[in-house]
Amino acid sequence: MKLYGHPMSTCTRKVLTVLAEKGHEAQFVLVDVMKGEQKKPEHIARQPFGVIPVLEDEDFTLYESRAIIRYLDQKLPGVSLTPTELKARALMDQWLSVEQSYVSTPAVKIIFQRVLHPMRGQQSDESVVESAKAEVAKALDVVDKALAGQEYLAGSTYSLADISWMPYLQCLVVSKVEELITDRPNVAAWWKRISARPAWVKVSS
Repeated sequence: MKLYGHPMSTCTRKVLTVLAEKGHEAQFVLVDVMKGEQKKPEHIARQPFGVIPVLEDEDFTLYESRAIIRYLDQKLPGVSLTPTELKARALMDQWLSVEQSYVSTPAVKIIFQRVLHPMRGQQSDESVVESAKAEVAKALDVVDKALAGQEYLAGSTYSLADISWMPYLQCLVVSKVEELITDRPNVAAWWKRISARPAWVKVSS
């Protein structure tokens, strides 16, 4: 099993976290996005949209991180990261969709402006940061309400939904807008729980 990606990529980190939770290691093949390697013909042959990650499992190739983590959870032995109860599983799918629709894009915009642009000697645009923060805040207000009285997004069970949110919450911390997390007590407690998991510590360190 091979995983093509970059260790700092949010979507790659989701996959690496699932692998770590399952106690499994795939052969990691670095695609240096800082050098544009994801747009080279050899990678386009694996991922026609020119992004990462990509999983190769013998003769089977799969891209899109949310599809990959579902596949790995079903394929690999170990604790299941998908709830068995119907409603909890539906909630997991709901929160995966919320992350994709309302959180990932603005969170990545923030880290690009606050971290990646300065690293490249480019000027950050704080108007973009403020607009993106407002989008993330709206989503986290919803999450804070949903987490009242429960430990995880799908209820009492840690799931793929929590894993899929973790890289974007980390973006907020790295970008020094962690008040978006800490100002919301249920979100703050949830982040403290999930970010302390050994799998995440391994991937994010």
